[in-house]
Amino acid sequence: MRIADLAGLRVAIWGLGREGHAAYKVLRQRLPKLMLTIFCGDAEAEFLMVGNALDRFITTPPTAADLSAFDLVIKSPGIGGYRPELLDAQRNGTRFSSATALWFAEHAGARVIGVTGTKGKSTTSALIAHLLRGIGRRTALAGNIGLPVLELLDPSQEPDWWVLELSSFQTRQVDHLTLGVITNIEEEHLDWHGSRERYVSDKLAMAVVSDTLLVNANQVDLLRRTNRHPRRELFGNTEGWHLDAEQIRRGGQAVFERSRLPLPGWHNAMNACAALAALETLGEDAMAAAQHLVTFTPLPHRLQTLGERESRIWIDDSIATTPQATIEALRSQPDREVCVIVGGHERGLDWQVFADYALSKPPHLIIANGANAARIGHLLRATNPDCRVEVCVDLSAAVACARKQTPAGGVIMLSPGAPSFDQFHDYAERGRCFAELAGFDPEAIGQIEGLGIA
Repeated sequence: MRIADLAGLRVAIWGLGREGHAAYKVLRQRLPKLMLTIFCGDAEAEFLMVGNALDRFITTPPTAADLSAFDLVIKSPGIGGYRPELLDAQRNGTRFSSATALWFAEHAGARVIGVTGTKGKSTTSALIAHLLRGIGRRTALAGNIGLPVLELLDPSQEPDWWVLELSSFQTRQVDHLTLGVITNIEEEHLDWHGSRERYVSDKLAMAVVSDTLLVNANQVDLLRRTNRHPRRELFGNTEGWHLDAEQIRRGGQAVFERSRLPLPGWHNAMNACAALAALETLGEDAMAAAQHLVTFTPLPHRLQTLGERESRIWIDDSIATTPQATIEALRSQPDREVCVIVGGHERGLDWQVFADYALSKPPHLIIANGANAARIGHLLRATNPDCRVEVCVDLSAAVACARKQTPAGGVIMLSPGAPSFDQFHDYAERGRCFAELAGFDPEAIGQIEGLGIA
């Protein structure tokens, strides 16, 4: 449904996060006479109500009856798509959409690269955009990475390629992709999706609308689930873009020394392989683009080395919201005495894989903090009674504990393996708090570079 088609309909916006604000702004500009009902918090309502006699603001959570009063509800992605009140309203005839879906309706025929995955999707999206720009392609970078794509509606700025990071909350809102890229599939967002199977199904919905699909050859389940796609390509296999101990390779040819990549860890080198494979699949010159890897600026809060304080290295990996991501963070620091701070919002994820890894390759110390700290600590001790683990109430206490117990020359790393919502608004706020507690300027961490069209 295009934006112009909303004229005359009963329309509501549910949630005023980044996407909700983008939808509200665009509808106000494009359809100035359309009366909107906005379900949002008190602060947002108070701000937007100033001088606004047209719209209606409701600050209590909507019921099924509330939602059923509308022809269309534009929902923020963070609001669960399987909530009972939403499903009841759907049965009553209400349609649900999103800012992402509105953008796709306005951009039929655009050349779009969609990137999803449990982890690595932001870095891979940014790498694809960076490499395309490096070889002279005008490229947009937007989506879940930090810029709602609906903010980029100016037809005079149409790029050669759109690169959109898509979360599992957004993949069913996509209309058509020239290329879909899936970096990996693990377990996450069970509170939103309700089950692991539904999470995987929602992620893979993107494959159905992708002309060509690029997937990680090292994920057996992902290969099995996508084996019927008529145009599936792989990365991470020896015939294509893959890694050895020292090089990023294309088949048998060494292309780029991993030591020159400004991103730590095997998983990040695999993200680079995914980006190069994406360019090749699109018919672009991936070999020429590979040399631009050296100028890529790493994204903040992703294994970001903050610096040294009190003879210890501090690393912010606040983006790590699954146990598997924390394992990859530990793998990126071989032969170092690492104190890793884990824990946060309880999402019901299985931490056994992390406990097994810590048993085989124990870090110097594990500090569990936050809402799921006790559960993590209990599991670690049950798996390995000799495991060095401390349980703290919050991040401040965890950092204080790490200071006392990490030796000089060691690494103190925040890699929570869990969301931030028990203590913070989002992972970025958590990362800034960690930096400040460590003695660094949280404002110096930086923002994601390259968003928008360039």
